[in-house]
Amino acid sequence: MSTGTRRAGIVAALLLLGGIPGFAAETASPAGTATAVFAGGCFWCVEADFEKLPGVIEAQSGYTGGTLANPGYEQVSAGGTGHTEAVRVRYDPSQVSYAQLVEYFWRHIDPTVKDRQFCDVGTQYRSAIYWQNEAERKIAEASRDTLLRSGKLARIHTEIAAASAFYPAEEYHQDYYRKNPLRYSFYRKGCGRDARVQEIWSAK
Repeated sequence: MSTGTRRAGIVAALLLLGGIPGFAAETASPAGTATAVFAGGCFWCVEADFEKLPGVIEAQSGYTGGTLANPGYEQVSAGGTGHTEAVRVRYDPSQVSYAQLVEYFWRHIDPTVKDRQFCDVGTQYRSAIYWQNEAERKIAEASRDTLLRSGKLARIHTEIAAASAFYPAEEYHQDYYRKNPLRYSFYRKGCGRDARVQEIWSAK
């Protein structure tokens, strides 16, 4: 899913790319719910991780942080639009807080690398927390600063930036881990995601 990276070959072997371009989504959330936006490399994996967390209603794969309106997968994966592969999480704040989402996010990515996540290389795979208001910004920055002060991580390259338009990815990307469990597992293991996460966080 990036220019000349290992994932491009893996995904090419798994998918016949197609589908419809992304489209701008409504920003309003149903009553009693809230949203949060994160980027952590492959959106299949980030979506799957968040949907395991109690209090999360759903996670939607998409594109954000770029300059092109309504980008499609091939445009974003080529790396020229400025977007990241991202996930918009819809959650119940009475069951899980935004701060808890942020803490969960850190422990499912590699914050120590710039413009990549695991086997995926390029700015489109940079990790990011996209805040939607001042309260979220303060929580995200405080969480990052606490991690740095703790000495658990020597450096953090994860971007903390204001949210911008979020464009849902093509339908075949949504819930990919449910629709194609064997192919998804093959990709995730081949990319070394879980092994690296365990290496970073197991003793922390």
